[in-house]
Amino acid sequence: MSFDLRLRRRLGGRTIALDCVADARLIALIGPSGVGKTSILNMVAGLLRPDEGHVRIGGDTLFDSASGIDRPAEDRHAGYLFQDLRLFPHMRVDRNLRYGRRPDGALSEDDVLAFLGIGHLLHRMPSTLSGGEAQRVAIGRALLSAPRFLLMDEPLSGVDRARREEILRLIERVRDELRLPILYVTHDLHEAERLADRIVEMPDG
Repeated sequence: MSFDLRLRRRLGGRTIALDCVADARLIALIGPSGVGKTSILNMVAGLLRPDEGHVRIGGDTLFDSASGIDRPAEDRHAGYLFQDLRLFPHMRVDRNLRYGRRPDGALSEDDVLAFLGIGHLLHRMPSTLSGGEAQRVAIGRALLSAPRFLLMDEPLSGVDRARREEILRLIERVRDELRLPILYVTHDLHEAERLADRIVEMPDG
């Protein structure tokens, strides 16, 4: 699935911009903190409106300022893995997983539980999970939303060193076995080189 992204947004006294056309399984946006990488994901997801440009994924136009197209976030079918995970602290894992689930997804709940190995966590509360377990639950929730593509914002930021390799292998499996295109944000070049077919650097300023 191809990504065709041309985005411009004035935010906080500076311009955030991206021009990228690629047919890639995983595109990594790299750059220092504060350069606007998360804002780019939010524009693609429909959570932040660009001042100008377009978002086309797999030939489907989700946003085009020139044509007045601006599909709402819920109609873009993006699975979003937020940097802070955003698991609901008052809900057990099973309810977190089912939040936002779409019945028309290619993966059933049983499929996702087996793929991620999280069936034993269903009755746990988020506060009792390790960083790696919480990350798996967050990925599961994204997969159950029947996404056409995934947005991942620094998915290793809350994972300790011992679990990083485990999550990296999981992301590779999502990329290769589920074949979901991924737009991936990181500040770690080695991480990007391992995972990405295309690396796009967003320089500071």
